[in-house]
Amino acid sequence: MAKPPRRQRRFWAALVLLPVALAILVSLGTWQVKRLHWKEDLLASIEQRRHAEPLDVAGVEAELQAGRPVDYRAASASGTFLHDKERHFFATFEGQSGYYLYTPLQLADGRFLFVNRGFVPYDRKEASTRPESLVAGAQRITGLARARLAEKPSSLVPDNDEAGNIFYWKDLDRMAASAGLPEGQVLPFFLDADATPVPGGLPRGGVTVIDLPNSHLQYAITWYGLALALAGVSVFAWVRRKS
Repeated sequence: MAKPPRRQRRFWAALVLLPVALAILVSLGTWQVKRLHWKEDLLASIEQRRHAEPLDVAGVEAELQAGRPVDYRAASASGTFLHDKERHFFATFEGQSGYYLYTPLQLADGRFLFVNRGFVPYDRKEASTRPESLVAGAQRITGLARARLAEKPSSLVPDNDEAGNIFYWKDLDRMAASAGLPEGQVLPFFLDADATPVPGGLPRGGVTVIDLPNSHLQYAITWYGLALALAGVSVFAWVRRKS
């Protein structure tokens, strides 16, 4: 029995693979639609937390214990800064390189909360270059609670330089240990200070960046568009073959 011509074999192979390809493209588009709804819900939740009535430290702890997210939750804390234990997080702000100052705030109960007080330029890293920033006495800080990181965000992120007091990712345990804070006495979250002016203008608060790209709609349109184009090309090829 003679084999069917190669062109015919290709046609039937394409006819068999067409439903598989369409199913894959449609499923990818549907997955992106689901991701779109998830991202929209997440962004709405963040907006709600940001603009809610600020929680005190006990309130944030209660949210954590209840398993509710605290990232970007409006919050406040009162205490005394330990400026000699501030940690420096390498960052850029408004196109300028420098550091965010993570300074332990000692609370009335003796525990500590790392506060991201804000940005200082690269050449103002050392406290001796900005004595006016070393505010003394009881302080009340308002801003946004930030969740701790469980691990380094990416292998591309450099390792923290504890000896040089330069951090590239927020390893709360190592920040606390390198600052000599007692184990078990550091709260398990951060507080990003708002843009309330401080003496001398440094550090500059309000540096929290909420950067959660939401391109899922474009991706969904792309996958569905490819599926539609594939279906159109297939119909055209079928009609042409029959004519």
